[in-house]
Amino acid sequence: MIGTGTLINSGAILAGGLTGHLAGRLFDQDQQEALNKACGVSVIFIAVAGAMEGMLKIQGEALVSGKAMLVVLCLALGTMIGEMLHIENGFERFGQWLKVKSGNSGDKEFVNAFVTSSLTVCIGAMAIVGAIQDGVMGDYSTLAVKSVLDFIIIAVMTSSLGKGSVFSAIPVFLFEGSVTLLARLISPVMTPLAVAYLSLIGSVIIFCVGLNLVWGKMIRVANMLPAVLLAIAAAYLPWSF
Repeated sequence: MIGTGTLINSGAILAGGLTGHLAGRLFDQDQQEALNKACGVSVIFIAVAGAMEGMLKIQGEALVSGKAMLVVLCLALGTMIGEMLHIENGFERFGQWLKVKSGNSGDKEFVNAFVTSSLTVCIGAMAIVGAIQDGVMGDYSTLAVKSVLDFIIIAVMTSSLGKGSVFSAIPVFLFEGSVTLLARLISPVMTPLAVAYLSLIGSVIIFCVGLNLVWGKMIRVANMLPAVLLAIAAAYLPWSF
């Protein structure tokens, strides 16, 4: 059934959130802070691996880097667009609304947990490509693999950041569900080069999420999201990066 992958992924996030909430009760505040930083370091290394895969290649016997200009232009222009649109504020307002409606008004970390977790599990090629495969071919295998990863990530984030992480299932459901429904229109756009550029820029943005987890909120990561769309558009330019 088309949409199965989205349902599995959303369900895995809810299950991971429940697991993390129950496990979080076993740790005191210092242990939760240590777990939060460990999660941040893990996210950073996952992001670095994804970025290096996109920027490094073997040329003869040497390891050379590339696509630096793509990263600079997409992030700079994308962040400028995001700042003008106040995307981060939109995420936070939605988080505040969820906080009140879910009866968690007393949870000071709810919005931060929601925004951080949503950015971590929504950004990436697996979400888009997996949803397209589900919509066009009914193949939800990519989203099933992503579900396992998201279960672990959300379980850790919920235990360290709080219940707000569980609600990242909402943007994942809306985003992947929308891509699945529009798959036949989107699939021609997602060429192998577009997917590669998306993975690279998405990994850099996830790296910034990791920085915020380790050192506190320093970067308005949601305002960088337009960079992902610019990366896809860059794949259609007449020159390569």
